[in-house]
Amino acid sequence: MVVPERLRWLVSEITEVRSGGPSLVHLPDPDTCLVFRARTAGRGDLLVVGPRTRASYHNGKDLPVCLRFRLRPGAARLLFGVAVSELVDRIVPVGELWDGAGDLAAESGEDVVGRLEEALPAMLAARSTADLDRAGLLRTAAGALNGERREALPTLAGRLAVSERHLRDLFSDGIGLPPKRFQRLARLRKVLARGGTSRWAQLAVTAGYYDQSHMTAEFRTLMGVTPAAYFAGRLPALRPC
Repeated sequence: MVVPERLRWLVSEITEVRSGGPSLVHLPDPDTCLVFRARTAGRGDLLVVGPRTRASYHNGKDLPVCLRFRLRPGAARLLFGVAVSELVDRIVPVGELWDGAGDLAAESGEDVVGRLEEALPAMLAARSTADLDRAGLLRTAAGALNGERREALPTLAGRLAVSERHLRDLFSDGIGLPPKRFQRLARLRKVLARGGTSRWAQLAVTAGYYDQSHMTAEFRTLMGVTPAAYFAGRLPALRPC
């Protein structure tokens, strides 16, 4: 789904989440998302899904219509006014973080897109220039750590004219994770997106790992299985969702 122009500063993508298969996998993710889940009767639920540090595997089930709004680095802190470190590995109803959440109640995905298109820019306009500057700095730093070329944290901090400590604090507050953990999850997402399309050694270098063994070790730590096992469908034991 195309992100409306008014949301593009805050939302990087909108995707429809589908299930119905034998398994449901929640992947590690350094980003915070808004998730709209339609109900069979009445209005849907809008949830804030914080950064996820490990994969979890569940029995598949039929889900109602579900839209995921991936927030850009720093956007969650601007919108909800809480340190994103409080949201890590949590799913929180948006009403617990946002006093005006009742105005977002909707019955369909199209409705909630329209209501967010009106509400989110208005919330952004209420933030101070200092808040917006911090979000912009964080976005630049996150983009550098997620780039094809690895940049050491001291080098990045120097280029942005801030201290390493300030940069770490900025990540904890605005993304919820230390810079190195953010970078680990961002690298993993590249492997998940490209796995099966190239040789493992080539993919490891492209994604930013030192070598294939480094990629395999981190993949196993975060996903619970090796890359080869995961892409072959050999998953850990499934749990009830």
